[in-house]
Amino acid sequence: MTPLLSALVAGTVGTVSAPLQLDTLESLVETATGPLGLLIIAGYSFLIAIALPLPSEIVLVAPLDLGISETGDFVLITLVSGIGKAAGSVVAFRLGHEARHRSGRLVEWLRDSQFDIVEWSERRTIQLARRYGYIGLAIALSVPFFPDTLSIYAFTILEEDYLKFAAATFVGSAGRLLVVAGVFAPVTSLFGL
Repeated sequence: MTPLLSALVAGTVGTVSAPLQLDTLESLVETATGPLGLLIIAGYSFLIAIALPLPSEIVLVAPLDLGISETGDFVLITLVSGIGKAAGSVVAFRLGHEARHRSGRLVEWLRDSQFDIVEWSERRTIQLARRYGYIGLAIALSVPFFPDTLSIYAFTILEEDYLKFAAATFVGSAGRLLVVAGVFAPVTSLFGL
């Protein structure tokens, strides 16, 4: 990745995460190199799927430097990040299902309230899932600089297939990194940076 592309991604992600005080974790990803760097990228991507409300593009600034080409490093970062996020999404999937089964009293109270929030949100979520299914999840996860956690947990409510869910998460994660690199790389190369 070019220095300008790295600076753009790091700067954009840094401004999003500054209020969350996750500088140490970001710094770890931004300096990840070698085989250990791949583990750091996988762990960070795993955590993003479960709990970190941060965009995942920061993995693109990791100076992996495995002694292969920049393209090879990019491919490895994309694969490892996608696998980490897919694994994390399976955990989030399980947590989402557990939460759905344990929230019975709260759901009953909300259903009985004057504004049936549960029915409205269920109707909207069901419409989205029926219309786009797992492809919708992959598309939602391909949106750059948008927290993955929100999309992942929203889809856990309706979906039942762990394997398809993980596959959609992997495709969306890889798609996002390709979109970011595809948008920023031509701009940086245009200026010879």
